[in-house]
Amino acid sequence: MLIKKPIAFVIFLSVSLINVFKTCVAQNAVIKNDAKNKTITFGNSKIKFTLDYNSKANVSALEVNGQKVIDGTAGIYSEVRTPSASYSSLHTSSTPRIKATANTVTVAGISYGDKDLTINETWKFTVKDNDIKLDVDRTFSKATLAEEVSLPSFNFSNINTWEGAYQGYGGLAWFYLFNERLCTYGVHTSSSRFWNSKTGNGLKISADAPGKQVAMKYSRTNDDKLAYSITVSDKEMIPRFDSGTNRKRFIRKRTDVWFAFNIPAGKTSQSISFSYFDFNKEFGRGKFVGLNGEQVSSVLNTIARIGVIDAKHFGGNSWHTPYGPICLHEQYIAQMGLAINDNSYLQGYKECLDFYRDNAIKSDGRVWARWAYNNVDIMPGQVTDKGFYEAQWGFLLDSNPDLVTNVAELFDQTGDKAWVKTHQQSCEKALDWIIKRDSDNDGLVEMMTDSYKEKRGSDWIDIIWAAYENAFVNAKLYHALVKWTVIERELGNATKANQYENFAAKLKTSFNKSTLQGGFWDEEKKCYVHWLDKDKSVHGRNMVTPVNFMAIAYGICDNDARAKTILDDIEAQMQKENLFFWPLAMSTYAEGEGRETQYPFPSYENGDLFLSWGAVAVKAYADYKPELALKYVINVMDRHAKDGLAFQRYGREKQDGLGDDILSGNSLSVVGLYQAIYGINPLYNRFYLNPHITNQLAGTELKYNYQGQKLSIALNMKRYAVSNDRFKVISDKDFSFYGVGNQLLYFDGDNTTVSLVAETQAKSKLTFDIKTWNSNERAWTQTSTDKEAEKLTYTINQLTPSTYFNVTINGKARPRIKSNANGSFIFNHKTSSTADNVVIKKG
Repeated sequence: MLIKKPIAFVIFLSVSLINVFKTCVAQNAVIKNDAKNKTITFGNSKIKFTLDYNSKANVSALEVNGQKVIDGTAGIYSEVRTPSASYSSLHTSSTPRIKATANTVTVAGISYGDKDLTINETWKFTVKDNDIKLDVDRTFSKATLAEEVSLPSFNFSNINTWEGAYQGYGGLAWFYLFNERLCTYGVHTSSSRFWNSKTGNGLKISADAPGKQVAMKYSRTNDDKLAYSITVSDKEMIPRFDSGTNRKRFIRKRTDVWFAFNIPAGKTSQSISFSYFDFNKEFGRGKFVGLNGEQVSSVLNTIARIGVIDAKHFGGNSWHTPYGPICLHEQYIAQMGLAINDNSYLQGYKECLDFYRDNAIKSDGRVWARWAYNNVDIMPGQVTDKGFYEAQWGFLLDSNPDLVTNVAELFDQTGDKAWVKTHQQSCEKALDWIIKRDSDNDGLVEMMTDSYKEKRGSDWIDIIWAAYENAFVNAKLYHALVKWTVIERELGNATKANQYENFAAKLKTSFNKSTLQGGFWDEEKKCYVHWLDKDKSVHGRNMVTPVNFMAIAYGICDNDARAKTILDDIEAQMQKENLFFWPLAMSTYAEGEGRETQYPFPSYENGDLFLSWGAVAVKAYADYKPELALKYVINVMDRHAKDGLAFQRYGREKQDGLGDDILSGNSLSVVGLYQAIYGINPLYNRFYLNPHITNQLAGTELKYNYQGQKLSIALNMKRYAVSNDRFKVISDKDFSFYGVGNQLLYFDGDNTTVSLVAETQAKSKLTFDIKTWNSNERAWTQTSTDKEAEKLTYTINQLTPSTYFNVTINGKARPRIKSNANGSFIFNHKTSSTADNVVIKKG
């Protein structure tokens, strides 16, 4: 309906539109049309649009929860740039027509272009209580080559309006890194969640175009606004740069991140949804005691995600890095998901690992080590059309076990057995390829080089010339084998499980032998060395911290005296130098063991501070002295408050941030806080809680998403609790929890077999406070919020088979019960709002 009269007043509608200045209310929808100024305002309680249709079609203002995030003559509009001209709905050939109902606004007759190309659009906004949907029908008069397309384009008021935008696959456009004008970042996603932790406001924008591909880009404008655009195309958008590779997602000093593409003549349709979310409610992590919770959240909300370059491209190096590498030889990408704790990251990483499975594994099982925007880092001739390659420094063999570890740890977090089954064959190929490199059958796999004199790298520390039997790679392999053995058993392949378990045992035995016996333990230096050359010469005797931390954290070193010596010696040197974080090596590599640029010590991989090894370090110390682990976590968070951790590493001498190759691994100390200190360990069939907290942290209460459930975790000294909306378990030691529907599974300690099953039809919340759980006695106190008693059925497992047991409740004996041949029995009870003390003893 085209409104012509200039009088402005408000009238509420019931059936039809009447008069000039109109307000339409349907539940929370409010629509006001100002025909004089040709603007219409509409929205719900959280989102409000102002649309200017005065010879244009432009959302000139957008309010989110009362905050104006867009305000100007170029707010939200359509824009197409061809090689010869630019077209925009900011300049239409006539005034669009407006029609409004109780909860819709339709803008028809949006026509813009010239004699060469005409674009016609109709916009229909549908206002609902929880979102606003924009349906767009668009017709191109003829096929055209488009250089840049924004359908639509958004211009937010300031680059700091939002701190970042989470992508549909779990990555992050972090606007802190848009540190100059015309920085542009393009990704393949159909949704973006803009957020600001200070205001708490969040805006989710989702695009849907059936049968089409959707891409998005973000730019810092010349006037320091944030420009965001959606592009819809028939085929997946290809990056414009670098010429010949066309993989670069982040560019500077320009906005045309995407390659030109053809738009066919005719009609297309798309829809865009806008919805509000409370950032602090949706991403709130609970109550932190003894730590700055805002810092913890900030690290996990930002740095931890920036290694996600695009859909299907997850790694540790950020999209901001000039050549944008992904290192497949990093075992902690899935582990970061444990603390990020966002299902979109987990689902996105599943898609990524599917892509790696299909494109990053050679036919013989070798896993390509890296991917990058361009080919500057490649070994000549060793690159695929998808961009996977062997690094110029050497064959980095840790990519094989690390791919397997990431698949296994992601399975633990999602519990998706059907998905991990699709990776069984590829992971077996990757493991079998590297296991075959044990030519002397001692359980230690060998690298591609025999000696450091060949000057080739073989692991993550890529310009240290580790050769032949490499402790760094073998430690990672042990970890992968332990993880994958569990999955092989779960998938029913006992033969493969036994094979991997046996090889891991042999590896561990050889690893722990002294260097004189062909192992990695250096009796003189009291540490595990980095590698042995084929001639049995010993190298990397300089307390290489990742090697020694992995040996302890992954359970290779089960000699407590050795572990204590390693950790104490490292801490003594840390205090001597007053370092805020652990360096890669405590002293220098010997002359010639690394590239010439690594000398004099300390320099880069020869002694600088790389935060990516924080999780294994925190794990190693948490089991021994958790107060030391916590000290370095706090140090990292303090550094984050100063500089955002937006560096590759920190120098040893000045402890200053260095390198533009920003690493998401800088978050791993905080990941270690979650996993090793708070003890949060999601597993595929249970949630395992194994805290190592200090008095400083007592009283911490965390919120955690686990396989579709929202768990609450309470941590006090020797009193830990996990609960969902139905069940709560309290214990003074580690345990596993799994509650679904009317059933609770309790696992004592680190047992993989369920210890107790409780089933009830009660609708109330049941609490089980475990008092004692050992081979002789099992005791707990149960309470319920039920006012009326409901039947409760217990199954007790892991008992002595075919044995009688006495069951007492509140001191009153029940008839003895005999366990079955599997060591289980069942008994019934009723829920009660008063505490019931249950005790089971051998009779």
